[in-house]
Amino acid sequence: MSTGAGSGVERIAEAFAGTSKRAALMPYLMGGFPTLAESVRIGEAYIGAGADLIELGVPYSDPLADGPVIHDAGTRALAAGASIGGVLEVARALTPSVPVVLMCYANMVLAPGAEAFVERLARAGVSGLIVPDLPVGEGPEVLEACDVHGLALVPLVAPTTTPDRMALIGRQARGFLYTVSVVGTTGEREALADSFAEIVARAKASTSVPVALGFGIGTPAQARMAADAGADGVIVGTRLVRAAGEAPEDPAGAVSVVLHELADGLQA
Repeated sequence: MSTGAGSGVERIAEAFAGTSKRAALMPYLMGGFPTLAESVRIGEAYIGAGADLIELGVPYSDPLADGPVIHDAGTRALAAGASIGGVLEVARALTPSVPVVLMCYANMVLAPGAEAFVERLARAGVSGLIVPDLPVGEGPEVLEACDVHGLALVPLVAPTTTPDRMALIGRQARGFLYTVSVVGTTGEREALADSFAEIVARAKASTSVPVALGFGIGTPAQARMAADAGADGVIVGTRLVRAAGEAPEDPAGAVSVVLHELADGLQA
């Protein structure tokens, strides 16, 4: 497994270990929304506001894990001409500053072949890959390709994941364990924190990599509660995508304000 200095796996580990916040902050960016150029500016705003890593989404016509806000952003990005090649150019622009973890669906990986797809990500400087509709144990060639090229194949666990399944996923996790805080798709939620501690504790008991909590976190208070529950990282998506969509004249400025607030919520 290629996990030496400079590999994506190593960069992710350093980002979690090196954050000055109580938990690493990982904002989600829809590649190509509202345009490819603007998504680069949004990513740069994330970095300036305190992002430790960036989750970069590839727009897709049938995004099973995404709620309506992110689904709509992906639809608009596709309509504007976004493609995997364009999204990887966004990644290439951002990776010198922070690790970028690409989030896409299994068909995008398997159609061209896992080796070819992952090699393309590695050339763009991507550090990791999240494929929410590729269960652990299926598509072993994807994990093999990621290991060869030093990318972290990041699996997901949910509140409904059984203990045996949690242990299997935790053993195979690379980079970090994406821990879903709720049952359902992405989106902002009003009440979440009561379940954070149990979910995080189950995840941390199953793995040796950092645990990042996502789905539904959208306020500084929720981010702080995730850190209080022991999460090593906090992933925020819908709140930021919504902010970008609501400020068509300056989406980068809008997300910068929101991310600064989230980063402040995670200060020690």
